[in-house]
Amino acid sequence: MVGLTATGCVNQFTSPPQIITGGLNSNRPDEFPAYSSDGRYLAFASDRNRSRDIFLYNLQERRLIDLPNLNRRDSSQDQPALSADGRFIAYLSNERGKSDILVYDRQSQRSQLLTAGVRGSVRHPTITGDGRYVAYETSQLGQWHIVIVERDIE
Repeated sequence: MVGLTATGCVNQFTSPPQIITGGLNSNRPDEFPAYSSDGRYLAFASDRNRSRDIFLYNLQERRLIDLPNLNRRDSSQDQPALSADGRFIAYLSNERGKSDILVYDRQSQRSQLLTAGVRGSVRHPTITGDGRYVAYETSQLGQWHIVIVERDIE
């Protein structure tokens, strides 16, 4: 057996990883964490309400933030991505019976459908800091491609 030595990873962390309390974690799967670039918010998907929903956690106040009109009982929401200040959340939803990419605006409390005319599957949305551009993967005829959508922001 050959021994391996890690030479570049010496004491990178000042404290051990921790599981945060105060509503962030549950007894159900909590997945797909996404930080806002200002470090204030963490979005994630969870089955904690017996359906797949998006949650937003304020790291400074250590509490969950309400997201009116985002999660729907008859569908699942998954794979969130946050704009820089946490105003916009790009996410995956199956509310129309297929996978779609939407962007939720916390200010208007409404979602914008970005993939109305897309045939095939979509996944893994990401959003620019200002919320103007959203990129995601789409499969057309078995080949995965990356699409970029420019949004109007009010």
